[in-house]
Amino acid sequence: QVHLVESGGGLAQAGGSLRLSCAASGGTFSRYAMGWFRQAPGKEREFVAGISWRGLTTNYADSVKGRFTISRDNAKNTVYLQMNSLKSEDTAVYYCAQARGYFSSGDDSEYSYWGQGTQVTVSS
Repeated sequence: QVHLVESGGGLAQAGGSLRLSCAASGGTFSRYAMGWFRQAPGKEREFVAGISWRGLTTNYADSVKGRFTISRDNAKNTVYLQMNSLKSEDTAVYYCAQARGYFSSGDDSEYSYWGQGTQVTVSS
């Protein structure tokens, strides 16, 4: 059983930065793509960013391109989301998830394990 734990959320001002971390345990982290999703109040969960198993391929939602960067450290079983130039519309609960295969997807049905989420609040 894979266990994912997010950290690094909190309160930031618009234009500021936060870095989220997601530590994995209980599985073979390096063999699977990882993704970050978010869910704002009253909205559906949406894809934010994904990274392939070796970290060579990344993909992003249009709304965060150029502002967010996903990365991973397979030696530490951890995936990161660096969030810069934050906007109020980035306010949401952020979840990391482990994909079923080597490459990430924007489809949440392609992910088999999920963390409990971490709140990010951006004040304008």
